[in-house]
Amino acid sequence: MEKSTDSTIIKATNLTKTFGGFKALSNFSLSLEKGSFFGLLGPNGAGKTTFVRCLLDLTVLDKGHILINGIPHHKPEARNHISYLPEKFSFYPNATVRETLQFFSVFKILNKKERTPEIEKAMEELSINDLARKKIKQLSKGQLQRVGLSQLILGKPKVLILDEPFGGLDPLLIKDLKDLLKKLNNEGTTIIINSHILSEVERLCDSLAIIDKGKLLALKKIQEIDQDLEDFFIQTINSNKEAHL
Repeated sequence: MEKSTDSTIIKATNLTKTFGGFKALSNFSLSLEKGSFFGLLGPNGAGKTTFVRCLLDLTVLDKGHILINGIPHHKPEARNHISYLPEKFSFYPNATVRETLQFFSVFKILNKKERTPEIEKAMEELSINDLARKKIKQLSKGQLQRVGLSQLILGKPKVLILDEPFGGLDPLLIKDLKDLLKKLNNEGTTIIINSHILSEVERLCDSLAIIDKGKLLALKKIQEIDQDLEDFFIQTINSNKEAHL
């Protein structure tokens, strides 16, 4: 198995995954450098979700392998490096915010002594200290999103993956989220966002991949793209379609 370099946080090699007759990933390879702010782009059904599920070891690959910080992705030590926030998520409605974060801390923070201070830090980071005793079912959508982000950063993971993180959020929360992600990235955290809001990808990310039909069509630094990102995205997708006519 090929090893990742010291500067590589994720190395996916020749990934293939088929569901029935549908090939969700086809000989897909991708490497991410540590500290990247990475945009994962593609139309619906392109293979983005399958790739993320493979990273998280939620979907078993047919072929290929993934290294996370040099560790095979199916090992617990590798999974501890990654935290994920899906577009739609839910928590036990009758649990309090603190109880919810305590539940996640058991899986994310092995040292018991570190759990309480890490929970306090995560709540402070997302300005939800005053919600600690509130039940999940009492929260607004914006407050619930802040709880989701709090569990995302528990345990100081090296890689954060966010699926459509800006969808349906009010402008204040979008600003707070962007500020948080920039701060974490500046501290060395690798961030991967899957978003249809290309303007946000262009503002936040330093590099991106465009995926369609399970294949990597483009892997670029943002500064290398000498045209509007939306135009580049459409052109890349259409070129792939024309190649398969």
